[in-house]
Parts: sequence; C-alpha cells; structure tokens
Amino acid sequence: MSTLVRNFGLSVRQLREAHAWSQEQLAEHAGLNRSYVGEIERGAAIASIVTVDKLARAFSVPIASLLHPSSGVGPATAVIARKSSD
Repeated sequence: MSTLVRNFGLSVRQLREAHAWSQEQLAEHAGLNRSYVGEIERGAAIASIVTVDKLARAFSVPIASLLHPSSGVGPATAVIARKSSD
C-alpha cells in the first residue's frame, strides 16, 4: 500500500482515539461499516473521496487534515488542543 494510504489510515486512527471512540462508534458517526473503518486504519483499503468526506465530517475537520497531517503536529494533537480550549 502507498505511503499516502498508510498515512491516511494513521490519521483516521489518531483522530478516532483522540475522540475516545471505538471503531464501531466512528463507523456510526460516519455512516460506514466497522470492518471497513478497520481496513482503512490498517492501510488495507483505499478510501473513496466520498468516504474521506464522511470521515472528515464525523471528526469535524477539513479533508486536508486527513490527507496531509502537518509535520510534528498530527490531527489528534489538533483535536486535543481544540477540546482543551472549549
């Protein structure tokens, strides 16, 4: 699998864990199948743009943050920072 697919899966997992959601909870929020969420996180599935949009909406983040996490500050860090400022 490509680096992009693996990094996307890692971003999804980090955000899911930052929200303290199980894969099943993320699947419910995004309207996806739980096993498919697991495949995405492992980099075993290539998500369509529609799926990427569903995940971004579930996390309330821009699509770009799932595709291009900034160096040193992953998406989970951004979520934690946002939650602590609320």
